[in-house]
Amino acid sequence: MSARDNILGRIRSALQGSPPVEPPPVPQVWPRGKASPEQLVEQFAGELAAVAGELVRCRSMIVAREKLAEMIERSGWRTLGAVDRPFCRELTADLPPDRLAWTRDGWQPTQMAELSAGLVAAEVLLADTGSCLVANHTAEERLICYLPPACVVIAKVEQLAEHMPAAWQEIAAKTAEQERRGEFVLITGPSRTADIEKILILGVHGPKRLVVLLVG
Repeated sequence: MSARDNILGRIRSALQGSPPVEPPPVPQVWPRGKASPEQLVEQFAGELAAVAGELVRCRSMIVAREKLAEMIERSGWRTLGAVDRPFCRELTADLPPDRLAWTRDGWQPTQMAELSAGLVAAEVLLADTGSCLVANHTAEERLICYLPPACVVIAKVEQLAEHMPAAWQEIAAKTAEQERRGEFVLITGPSRTADIEKILILGVHGPKRLVVLLVG
């Protein structure tokens, strides 16, 4: 047995039976305010608009379905690629099966890029930056955020947080779930870049359009 094996063996023995490690305290980078849900919505909407994103308010899931159907018709979208989440299933319940494609293992990027739009469900919305925190369990779920020319995010008002420190406890708990796989992605507006002349171009490295359907 090598010295390396001896060291690793001692580490494993020490770890066996050890009490669970407590997560670090939530960093107080920004103090938490007392903003109402409507104030958070207003702030999120302003920040999202500042980065060329679109917010569509929906009082109920029924309204959200109607808004999505209108968006598909108005934009001429042929096929909507969607991440398989309960909230996405609920939103797309009225869509014809031939207009919907669910993410699957082994889906080729070239096929995903041919979709008209991608649909994902947010875990958390950050009001201070207009950002959507999305959990991706597989590489295909991550690519659905980037490859189609438009991205639709479905979320509820109660998922709004003032900023990252205010949402950190919830996020840390999700990352600690043993069965969870993949990664979290922060989406802040459509893809944008600028050349040396400072001309802003949308859609170069990702979707040209981002729409957040906010229910509640």
